[in-house]
Parts: sequence; C-alpha cells; structure tokens
Amino acid sequence: MSVLIALVLVSAGIAMATPYFLTSDNLMGVFRSFSTTAIMSIGMVMVIITGGIDLSVGSVMGLAGLVTALAFQHGFSTVVSVACGLGVGVAFGMTNGLLVTVGRLPPFIATLGTLSIGRGLMYIVTKGVPVTPETPDIFNQIGQGYLGSVPAPVVIMVVLAIVFSVVMSYTTFGRHVYATGGNEHAAWISGVNTARTKLIVYTLSGAISSLAGIVAFSRFLSAEPASGFGVELDVIAAAAIGGASLAGGVGSVQGTVIGAALTGIIANGVVLMNINTYAQQAITGAVILIAVSIDVWRHGAKEN
Repeated sequence: MSVLIALVLVSAGIAMATPYFLTSDNLMGVFRSFSTTAIMSIGMVMVIITGGIDLSVGSVMGLAGLVTALAFQHGFSTVVSVACGLGVGVAFGMTNGLLVTVGRLPPFIATLGTLSIGRGLMYIVTKGVPVTPETPDIFNQIGQGYLGSVPAPVVIMVVLAIVFSVVMSYTTFGRHVYATGGNEHAAWISGVNTARTKLIVYTLSGAISSLAGIVAFSRFLSAEPASGFGVELDVIAAAAIGGASLAGGVGSVQGTVIGAALTGIIANGVVLMNINTYAQQAITGAVILIAVSIDVWRHGAKEN
C-alpha cells in the first residue's frame, strides 16, 4: 500500500506540473516502456523472497532476443524461434539454480558469473553487429500489437502478474518460497524441499527474463549486442521499491509491478518536465535508498 500511495502521489505531482502526462498516448507509452522491466521483476521478486539475487537477468534478456533473431535468420518458424529464445532463459536459470543449490555458491557470485558469460556470448556471436532478420507479422504483434488500445507487452505483463500473484498467494509452492526465504533451516525441518524450491525460482526467473527479451526483440526487430545491459539494476530496484526484503521472506508480485511502474513514471516525468535526463538515475537511486532504508528499519523494529 505504501508504494501504491507513493505512485499516486508522484503521478499527481507530475500531472499538476505538465498537462501532457495524463494523455492516453503518453500513459500507454509509459506502460509499454516499463512493461519489460515489470515482466522481469516478477521472476526477480521470487528469487529475492527466497533470500537470493539474480544478476544475470539482463544478459539472459539480451541473449534470448539474439538467439530468437538468429533462429529467424536461419529460416526457422515463429514457434521454433520463440522456443529457442525461451530455452536460453531456462538453461541459464537452471544453471544458476544448480550453482546455488548443488554448488553452494553465493547467489551474487553465481549469477554474476552467468551474467558475464551471457554478455560475452552475445559479443562473440554478433561481433558487435546488430542482428536484424526478417520476421513474420504474427511475431511482430508480440511487441508491437494492441489488444484494443492496450499495447501487447502490457497485456503480457498483466497476465503474468495475475498468474504469479495467484501462485505466490494461494499455492503450496508459493508458501514454500516464502518459508525458504523466511527461515530456510526451519522450512527444511518442516519438510520443505528448499533446494528444489530455489532451483524452480531461478529457472522461472531465467524463463521470464527470456520472455522479456523476446518481447523487446519483437518490438524493435533488432537484436543489439548491448541489449539488456544494466537492466538487472532496474529490475532489482523495482522489487526493492515494491517492498521485497533483500533479507528474504517478504515481497509480492503486485508490489513489484507497482515499483516498476513508479520508476517508469519517474523517468517519464523527468522528460516531460524538461529535467536533465541524467538526473533520472540519481532520482531512482534515491528512491531505492529510501525503500531499502524503510525495509531495514521495519525489519529492525520487528526484531526489537
């Protein structure tokens, strides 16, 4: 609720400062722009709730888009090309999960390594040159189409948010995710297979990030070597601003999507009010610090 109130207040402030904010074209543009971040943050928040972190999401996003583009370039169908892109995310996500659970590596180190591997593979394959294959119209609709007046990426974001909100709130798996992050040892003693739970959430994070990469490629129809670079920071910020505790055990899909919306609206407001665009990162950083500070204070208050 606190981040939702912040979203309303920030939106009201920007609306009073500029008449262009509440226009339908601008709002749909804002929703489209932060939808990719919001999609990826849905996978990220599940990892964070278990007490982990996934730094590889940006590389997975870019590499999935690149593999999808290369599949089209080699004449594969839409279904096969999309499957190839999703396969990249599943492979990287499962690798992260195995490194954390079987290899006992800290999530930060494990996913930092796969981040570098993914980014390196992109530059090796492309040699720094964008891949722009011919793609069928049905694929282009994923990133460029509309359902009524709502952009397709926004529809995908909403569907994923609803599905995983239900999963995290009303299923046994969701309870296991929260239990693993809240107290892993106690969860294990209670019969929760914490290793399997972690493996699943990292695999889901990779798969969802690859979906975001496919959506981004469908929108721009060009797989850039630097695609997804630094996106992991925005995704983690969305989860943190949305109320997810970096200590694990706390967070929600709804809050994370609202956190992504808040960062997207701030970015849009900076442009509309003619504020120096370099200030956007500083403002977002300040919001992150405030959100994390509130979480630390709240966590400390509970312990006392």
